[in-house]
Amino acid sequence: MNLTCCIIDDEPLAVSLLESYVNKTPFLELKGKFNSAIHALASLNDNPVDLLFLDIQMPELNGLEFSRIVGGETRIIFTTAFEQYALDSYKVNALDYLLKPISYPDFLVSANKALQWFEILRKNEEPVQVAQASGKEEIESIFIKTEYKLLQISLNKILYIEGLKDYVKIYTEDNIHPVLSLMSMKAMEEILPSRNFIRVHRSFIVQADKIKIIERNRIVFGKEYIPISDNYKARFMEFLGQRSLLPKGKDSI
Repeated sequence: MNLTCCIIDDEPLAVSLLESYVNKTPFLELKGKFNSAIHALASLNDNPVDLLFLDIQMPELNGLEFSRIVGGETRIIFTTAFEQYALDSYKVNALDYLLKPISYPDFLVSANKALQWFEILRKNEEPVQVAQASGKEEIESIFIKTEYKLLQISLNKILYIEGLKDYVKIYTEDNIHPVLSLMSMKAMEEILPSRNFIRVHRSFIVQADKIKIIERNRIVFGKEYIPISDNYKARFMEFLGQRSLLPKGKDSI
């Protein structure tokens, strides 16, 4: 697979060096280079890329600030001459951090890390197609990739799923710790049987059979409260109506 990328750095020599590295890396395809994060913003909004090689210390809008604006599908490798930014780069979920002067071997290690990340992400979405072809309503368990291994999870054990940007946390009734997997909420929602699982918030999917208490627009799981957002409330109420004796017209919970 190939990755599209852009370079953003206010130093022309740094841009030229990174461009030469991209051009000799077979799986990278350069889509743009910019000397300003502000100039890059308009282009990336219309034409997003997989990967950014992003300098941190730039005028007007620095790399850390820019990383919080760019779309969630784009991953970032920071490039900087200042080692003290390393911790900050990981706080904004960067894939890697390259310290200037950047050698090609170091660049290639980071680029390969990005390639592996996207390969895992896309492989995790492949079961969605399999489930749809075989009839996802019939599945009783799913395999989730976590910590470099595949873990089988019985659907009847799942309480709820929480989305964390590029990851999901799966909470089950037989484990106090959630299972963390590199997977999108969209992919998770599509693979789960819709007769049992319902999305109630941008960040939460719940299993209806495990719901015991709903109060003040929240689903109660022990000490945890799952919010029901306005965007999903109508669908959730319709879902509940198929399973409850709620009086008609009563849509407050």
